[in-house]
Amino acid sequence: MVRTALRVILDAEPDLEVVGEASTGAEAVSVVRELRPDVVLMDVRMPLVDGIRATGQILAGMAEPPRIVVVTTFENDSYVYDALRAGAAGFLLKRVAADELVGAVRLVARSDSLLYPAAVRALAAEHARRGPAQAPPWVARLTEREAEVLRLMATGLTNAEIAGRIGVGPATAKTHVAAVLSKTGTRDRTQAVVAAYESGFVTPG
Repeated sequence: MVRTALRVILDAEPDLEVVGEASTGAEAVSVVRELRPDVVLMDVRMPLVDGIRATGQILAGMAEPPRIVVVTTFENDSYVYDALRAGAAGFLLKRVAADELVGAVRLVARSDSLLYPAAVRALAAEHARRGPAQAPPWVARLTEREAEVLRLMATGLTNAEIAGRIGVGPATAKTHVAAVLSKTGTRDRTQAVVAAYESGFVTPG
């Protein structure tokens, strides 16, 4: 029923097409490798292989993997953190409004990330549980501006919002974000934020 609802919502959009479905995590991995979609909506709890493990398998097993958004009914911070650690580009609750779902798919298709406040709080909570970590070498390589941009990324701001906050154009903000990804050795802004919290560069609060 949930998959049918998602298909109806997404297929109604002229720029989106649902190319496949899967009922288990193991099937999801196989279907994604065969159909090579741009975006995957991945449930957390599925038979045989859960969505977190399936996400990790897809991202590890493909040279050009899709962008994965984890969708779940559970407002459990550990799921948020596990999904982002596995490489998901974002996190949505199943009760999200149809327009928000469509917007999320378009957003990640543009190689952006969904860092909602709930996800950011999860990262902060997990970091607090683990305790402070030793700062990695990349911290010293960040310029003052790049450090500021990474902290703003960690609050869930988009490139446009970061540009407005620091008083630069969107293209300049995008350049700063690209530099942050390069220096942190991460593939996208979600993973950069994970690295920022895990290293202690960004702290809860």
